[in-house]
Amino acid sequence: MSGPEVLVVGGGLHGLSAAFHLARRGRRVRVLEAGHLARHASGFSAGGVRTLGRHPAEIPLALEALDLWHRIGELVGEDCGFRASGQVKVAESAADLTVLEERAAALRAGGYTHEEVVDAAGLRRLLPAVAPHVVGGMVARRDGFASPYRTSLAFGRAARALGAEIVEGARVIAAGRRGGLWHLRTADGAEHAAPVLVNAAGAWGARLARHIGETIPLGFNAFMMMLTARMPAFVTPVVGATSRPISFKQAETGQVMIGGGHKGVGSLDTGATALDVERLAYSARTALELFPVLAETRIVHAWAGIEGVTPDDLPVIGASGLHDGVIHAFGFCGHGFELGPVVGDIVAQLATQGFTNRPIAAFAPGRFGGPAGAGTGAALPQPAG
Repeated sequence: MSGPEVLVVGGGLHGLSAAFHLARRGRRVRVLEAGHLARHASGFSAGGVRTLGRHPAEIPLALEALDLWHRIGELVGEDCGFRASGQVKVAESAADLTVLEERAAALRAGGYTHEEVVDAAGLRRLLPAVAPHVVGGMVARRDGFASPYRTSLAFGRAARALGAEIVEGARVIAAGRRGGLWHLRTADGAEHAAPVLVNAAGAWGARLARHIGETIPLGFNAFMMMLTARMPAFVTPVVGATSRPISFKQAETGQVMIGGGHKGVGSLDTGATALDVERLAYSARTALELFPVLAETRIVHAWAGIEGVTPDDLPVIGASGLHDGVIHAFGFCGHGFELGPVVGDIVAQLATQGFTNRPIAAFAPGRFGGPAGAGTGAALPQPAG
């Protein structure tokens, strides 16, 4: 068998989605994952399938991705735990409600109707257990949630079924271009080469970019999540708040997952994470203030996953402006899970036809400016993937 036509660095959802969509187009694909699949953000996210509250630049992709989520079983062979529960953003004051009404008006002016403002009575039909002080909210009724880990593995299985090769424990330590091919060396001494390189390395994406001569600013966060003991069912939609960071949902097991962007401590050098107990406590108090019924349960588990964050809180999606044969898809800033099914197809379009019909200019890798030099093939001292 001939070698791969595309190397994908990163075995998270976006890398595996790219591999799947490339394999659907008949391309030979090899995924290089530094550890194991869905090790960081892809396996540890809140799992929100959310169009609600998106940045305007993300709305077209989010709506297209949502249509794919509603037939995810047809796409990858399993339902990925997807439930179209709806998502709600609560307003805790008249000022919050004004913010939501102004957003809804702006969306309608742009031709979007997927976000709907509801008054206090309408909100309580959706969230009967919500605290008395809540005065209304906004709902996206086709939104929902899914299992991040199951979803990532489902895309991986579907990619393998179409012939993609996925190599775990393949930490990239060197990268360079020779003879029209991208050559990557992994820590085990293996060499991999292909004409096209897809950088889906998540929080490590900027490191891989930098070592092929491209400067893309990227920080990272270790977003934290909590899980409660099982409770009787009291909430169906995924819940957020207008002026406080919270993400809140109850699984079919009765357990409640609480997140919302609170950050722990992480290391790109080791991939290790640690929890920030004070911030976890703040998140738990917010959830309790919105849903007093939580006083009857306890937290049984908490965790964090490392995610890349850009200066403008938008992902990096697009072809390199510096090199032929390089496509970036990383830095999803804690809100990339829902976009996974469509971003993989965008990457596949860019790799196979050199363009995409989706509006991705706002996510261009070169939008930040800054220096970029020639690729050196220098060693990558840290994990990439």
